[in-house]
Amino acid sequence: MRLAGRTAIVTGGASGIGFSFAERFVAEGAKVVIADVRGAAAAAEKLGGEDTCIGIEADVSSEDSVGRMIDATLAQFGQLDILINNAAISSTLKPTPFEMTSLTEWENIFRINTFGTFLCCRAAAEPMRAAGSGRIINITSGTAFKGTPLMMPYVASKGAIISMTRALANELGRNNILVNAIAPGFTETDAMKQNTEFYAAAKDVAVSTRALRREARPGDLVGAAVFLASDDSSFITGQILAVDGGSVYH
Repeated sequence: MRLAGRTAIVTGGASGIGFSFAERFVAEGAKVVIADVRGAAAAAEKLGGEDTCIGIEADVSSEDSVGRMIDATLAQFGQLDILINNAAISSTLKPTPFEMTSLTEWENIFRINTFGTFLCCRAAAEPMRAAGSGRIINITSGTAFKGTPLMMPYVASKGAIISMTRALANELGRNNILVNAIAPGFTETDAMKQNTEFYAAAKDVAVSTRALRREARPGDLVGAAVFLASDDSSFITGQILAVDGGSVYH
């Protein structure tokens, strides 16, 4: 078990990619906190209950909510070793020309995707500094490398996470806190399939640009997350790992 004795928070962990991360981390021996705006407790029950995994209702865009998430993690498991910033607005996106995008939409997407990542990193850094080590894994997107059209607020929010990852790696390296990011390509989740307009437009295009011509599934991403959370990556920080079947090369 590569993560035995460690505690991880997975934001947006009640379903989709986040749940796949949580499930694999439990299998690798970690104690896991699933944080989500809904469904966290039920998701945690599927993974063994409070001895192994707990669910916390959390809104990553709220400082108070993020603070309670960290406090609950420390109260239950006594430590925080790994943070996966997975919570994001993505599955409800609709292709929109940039001049038709409202400021409110920009603010909503940045509040969750970018500011939420910042708030969680800031809150997690304190117990990680105190412990003398930690791992932060941010989830960005291949769209930030491609400049994907018709979804500018999302692309910009994920591009900001790439820059944040690199800057934070430099700042926290002296504390032995490693900060890296995973950049998925278009990934099939139940929530994404319900967004029929976006799903139909994006799926075939995404697959056609990959070296590996198939759909990406949440399980395709978990190995990269385990690697970045484990001792196998102990001299890697500030890196963006594209896990997309060979679509982005950087």
